[in-house]
Amino acid sequence: MAEQKATNVHWHEGDISREHRAKLLGHKGATLWFTGLSGSGKSTVAVELEGVLHEMGVLSYRLDGDNIRLGINKNLGFSAEDRTENIRRIGEIAKLYVDTGVLALSSFISPYRADRDQVRKLHEEAGMDFIEVFVDCSLEAAESRDPKGLYKKARAGEIKNFTGIDDPYEAPNTPEIHLRSDKMSLQEEVDIILAELRNRGIISK
Repeated sequence: MAEQKATNVHWHEGDISREHRAKLLGHKGATLWFTGLSGSGKSTVAVELEGVLHEMGVLSYRLDGDNIRLGINKNLGFSAEDRTENIRRIGEIAKLYVDTGVLALSSFISPYRADRDQVRKLHEEAGMDFIEVFVDCSLEAAESRDPKGLYKKARAGEIKNFTGIDDPYEAPNTPEIHLRSDKMSLQEEVDIILAELRNRGIISK
């Protein structure tokens, strides 16, 4: 994790608590961390889930890898160090959403187990729900989809440090949710996630 550089700074607690905000919204906040290979279906299931939650009256916000890299993380590349910082920043952003009572749907390849574990620790130390969703898909299936043409470019040597080709992907050991996007329907995936949210008491609908 990044070291604290600024000195003489102190956390200022407000009068409105996380519990107050959850009561206002009618549900708790939580981070659902979608991880998997490029093309595995992370964004697809996150978008579908966001729509279903909206129809249920549950407030969520989707944090997507490319979208974030076009904004707050536009100064980061794809080296191991930059990937770690990318995930650290996203973890902090997701934590802020959870504190407001919103469900953060974080969709990132996040290939390194240690980086995801740090985000989990960040949430757990704050008493927040962190749900790791492994969107599992064979490399062959992901590459056959190749929605952005990235695998083709990586195979041609036009993209370096591409996860699954010349950079590793470390699958979660014990994710809260394990989806097989090359074997399940989108509806099945969403239903599994909703069941987990209900079981944890995050949503009641």
